[in-house]
Amino acid sequence: MYATVHIVPMPVSKALTSPEQTLARTNIRKAIGTQIVRLRQREGLTQEALALAAGWSRNQLIFVEHGERGIQIERLYELAEALGVTVHDLLPVNLGEALPEG
Repeated sequence: MYATVHIVPMPVSKALTSPEQTLARTNIRKAIGTQIVRLRQREGLTQEALALAAGWSRNQLIFVEHGERGIQIERLYELAEALGVTVHDLLPVNLGEALPEG
């Protein structure tokens, strides 16, 4: 007398794995990185100087500037303070091209 057990797979959201979402995230990371480079250069700072001021390693900054790694919101505040700007200033003005349509 054994009960039959039916295993039902959990649905997976397509948004978690869609190529469009992956591309959008990549584009957002690159846009933020470009903005950080622009502000760093405007202030006349080297990567080493900015990383030191923000409490980061130079490698961490390089990965973020090149859009190879995402950045936590807390880390944005560290960069903003080191650059003497607001977090809002670190975010690109136009993300329309980075985000998928629909």
